[in-house]
Amino acid sequence: MKGKLEVKRKRVTIRDVAKSAGVSHQTVSRVINGRDDVSPETRDLVKKTIKSLGYLPNASARSLAAGRTNTLACIAPNLVDFTFAALIEGAELMARQHGYFLMAASAPDARDFRKVLNQLYESSRIDGVLVINPFIDERTVYLPKDFPTVFIGDVSKNEEIGWVALDDVKAGYMAAKHLLDLGHRDILCITGLQNEACTKDRNQGIFQAFAEYGVPLDSEKIINGDWAATSAYQAVESALKNNMKFTAVLAENDRMAIGAMRAFRDAGFSVPDQYSVIGIDDMPLASYFDPPLTTIQQNVTEIGKEAAEMLIQKIAQPELKGQSSRFSVQLIQRKSTAPIAGNGGD
Repeated sequence: MKGKLEVKRKRVTIRDVAKSAGVSHQTVSRVINGRDDVSPETRDLVKKTIKSLGYLPNASARSLAAGRTNTLACIAPNLVDFTFAALIEGAELMARQHGYFLMAASAPDARDFRKVLNQLYESSRIDGVLVINPFIDERTVYLPKDFPTVFIGDVSKNEEIGWVALDDVKAGYMAAKHLLDLGHRDILCITGLQNEACTKDRNQGIFQAFAEYGVPLDSEKIINGDWAATSAYQAVESALKNNMKFTAVLAENDRMAIGAMRAFRDAGFSVPDQYSVIGIDDMPLASYFDPPLTTIQQNVTEIGKEAAEMLIQKIAQPELKGQSSRFSVQLIQRKSTAPIAGNGGD
């Protein structure tokens, strides 16, 4: 016995709605797009007809008619870093609230940035772009002129481009101040990548705190990391092997703080009984580490939301000058820091 023949239901079109309602298809289009040049009676009739027929307006066609794609792009150096991922998540949440779709792409260097942006911009696939860490290289020179753009993580030098950033100076200052308040004076500072503005700002905050306390900061105790846990692990391992005198570690992000704590554990030392460790970020698992990590909290998701909302406003009102917003931070004190108990390791 042959199988039953499946009859596909015909897709309802805008002309079907117009015919059923007894109006022109142009009138139906005006109702769908919220135009005010339709009488209330006709508007109600068309809406009821759309509902009864189950008509679904073509979102792509509506966007093209308005000269927009309702799509944003967010380009980051990579898509695996916790901070970048959280920023993108926040931006995507805000974009959806406003009826936009967010495309995320990675561009580790300026050449890739140019390639990705050209693909998106020249094909008119996006209405605006969010750029995370815009000044890590020369990528900003490839931004199209007069195209809606918002920077995340750094201050724009162009008044047409908005920006949203963390108060990184305060983050570095609060982390250093916390350790100094606990009596630590010999502090190993593990920085982020030197070509990133947030590293320079966090360094500035650290220097400021040391200066206020009248404590000299030994240049040998400032070690360049790369945000990865491995770089901090190696830095602490080397410092211990070389018998460097220090009682605490200030890592400029949580991943490096975790690397530092692991190095102490592998070397047979206790945190915070023998060494204190503080990070910056307050990543989701920070409170579950052993010991729970003392850190400086930044609300990364909210920063992403703010940036997306700023970009959407710029798209709606191109004449607006670039807006700016700097997010504050707070100390989250847990169990990885303690008052100084003597020389580190003693």
